[in-house]
Amino acid sequence: MPKTSGRLLSLLSLLQARRDWPGALLAERLEVSPRTVRRDVDRLRELGYPIVTAKGPDGGYRLGAGARLPPLLFDDDQAVALAIALQSATGAGIEEAAGRALNTVRQVLPARLRHRVDALSFTAVERPVPSADPRTLVAVSAAVRAREVLRFDYRDRDGPPRRAEPHHLVTWGRRWYLVAWDLDRDDWRVFRADRMGLRTPNGPRFVPRELPDVAAFVAARFQGTDENGDWPCRGEVVVHLPASEVASYLADAVVVSLDEERCRVSMGAWSWRGLAGAFGRVDAAVEVVGPAELTEAFGELAARYARAGLSAEPCPPTPPSTSSGPGGPSR
Repeated sequence: MPKTSGRLLSLLSLLQARRDWPGALLAERLEVSPRTVRRDVDRLRELGYPIVTAKGPDGGYRLGAGARLPPLLFDDDQAVALAIALQSATGAGIEEAAGRALNTVRQVLPARLRHRVDALSFTAVERPVPSADPRTLVAVSAAVRAREVLRFDYRDRDGPPRRAEPHHLVTWGRRWYLVAWDLDRDDWRVFRADRMGLRTPNGPRFVPRELPDVAAFVAARFQGTDENGDWPCRGEVVVHLPASEVASYLADAVVVSLDEERCRVSMGAWSWRGLAGAFGRVDAAVEVVGPAELTEAFGELAARYARAGLSAEPCPPTPPSTSSGPGGPSR
């Protein structure tokens, strides 16, 4: 039987690998008794991991979301990927917070992984944009979900505080925006999140108003047109990733948060296949909202990639290089 500390790490790794684990299966995988699994689960709970117990004849365990962040367990590849993602987080307006998180992660990386991360050091050269305060984004998103009126000062605009019914938090061109009904102007408005100075508490709850197509509305505001923009092909998908992650992949898209794990993405291109390929840059499940031409383009690309995979031949092994020592290859 492995030592308790090693067994706890193995148990935590299993709980992170899938959503639900029957207790008997966990005991079998760890080669311990169900009673030992129960004791180990209690130890992890004491360390701050919110493990939920499923009742019933096949009762088991699930790693849930907690009120505070406990220590996390990553394998080598996950740790390196996390560090690189934080290092490249220049497109979501959270550079300072990402930098602090990167420093935290780097401090606890083993030397062998820290060397891998440092070897991939790079600088993203992009048009600088003002950073949105992550606390503002969280507060605005909470108001959208709770349907509570926001009161805020808007930088670069004189006058009394603004009052607005927040409906959608979106990204466009690497900036965060709020689509809201302006109560003082009795019309829809788009506010830049980095210019909002929130006042507390929030105002009263409101009944949501109907905005038929938020992506087309935002695109029209920024492109100066009442149509769907200048692209001949424009489509929408639902991506199974948080909006903040998708925004860094698709800086030229309108990204609308649906919940903590999904967002709605609208984007344009010169062809339907090109648009499908652009959506494919996101490493996550994608559901096509429309139009039918986009669905057809995804099917065409899927068939093309499948044929490419079947016809691909393995690359021949690279012959070993001959060398005359430190001086370089022999002549």
